[in-house]
Amino acid sequence: MIEQRIRNDLTLKRYRKFKKNKAAVISVWVLMVLTFFSFTAEFWSNNKPIMMSYKGELFVPLFVDYHPTRFGREDIFVMDYRALQLGPEDWEAWPVNQWNALESNKEVDTYPSPPTRLNWFGTDDRGRDVFARLLYGYRYSILYAFGVWVLSYLIGSCIGAIMGYMGGKVDLVGSRIVEIIEMTPTLLLLITIISIFEPTMLLLVVFTVLFDWTGIFHYMRSQFLQLRKREYVEAARAIGASHLRIITKHILPNALTPLVTFSPFAIAAGISGLAILDYLGLGLRAPTPSWGELLSQAQKYFTIGEWLVWYPAAALLLTMTALISIGQGIRDAYDARN
Repeated sequence: MIEQRIRNDLTLKRYRKFKKNKAAVISVWVLMVLTFFSFTAEFWSNNKPIMMSYKGELFVPLFVDYHPTRFGREDIFVMDYRALQLGPEDWEAWPVNQWNALESNKEVDTYPSPPTRLNWFGTDDRGRDVFARLLYGYRYSILYAFGVWVLSYLIGSCIGAIMGYMGGKVDLVGSRIVEIIEMTPTLLLLITIISIFEPTMLLLVVFTVLFDWTGIFHYMRSQFLQLRKREYVEAARAIGASHLRIITKHILPNALTPLVTFSPFAIAAGISGLAILDYLGLGLRAPTPSWGELLSQAQKYFTIGEWLVWYPAAALLLTMTALISIGQGIRDAYDARN
């Protein structure tokens, strides 16, 4: 009970120290806003009205795919709501940006086209709206980074905890295996796997986790090596506590500092990692919205499409800066010297 109260007081103290870091707090809000708008992107950037009234009937095209015959069109198979002629009593509620991430703007003469009133950030080399692809692309970036972070930290923490707690031959043999994994040429393996399998989000996450968990492993192993001989651990052993209880109830709560402080940096590394893979053509397959794919186009069209550089680069810079600021704020909050 006393130990739990001490932990709660320490957590509250760290939270208050984090709140004093204005840059970190603002960064949290920035990421929350970006995440909200990206995961609700269909409401803000789409080629379908959110809701509409046509000839006295209410429609919700954002959620329901209506056949063109519902609107008197017999000559097409997919409804083009922009071409729909509205009567005096009809109305439409459109998203603020009337493009989705996969649609090409056929009204421009050349691709990529510069920013205009219709395409705020211009179009890419296939006429797709850059703003829409950035907005939808953040969703894939954060899902990939979050998935890699959770799974790699879970696996690395469990293996590091077991080796650090057991020590001896278990730690010796396990550390040699980890060193072999760290020396594996991951890029060569990735190219081989992609040549065999279709690179889906799940495949990329699983492949990355297979080699990424060793980073947090070393920190958790060192934490458990230090803490396993502490007095409260020896006391728990003396009263007959099981190994699982000692690890989860006594050592792990005191070894969470690396997990918490490195998490924002790990998520930032995941976002940049997916951008690099997409830039090299080893990531998500087209036409999936991707920041790295936009930067790859920018290399081809830099002299005539500089907006393909600045907007994806600004999105990456904003996201990475926010995550790093949060990481620095957490690190300072956990620093006992402050």
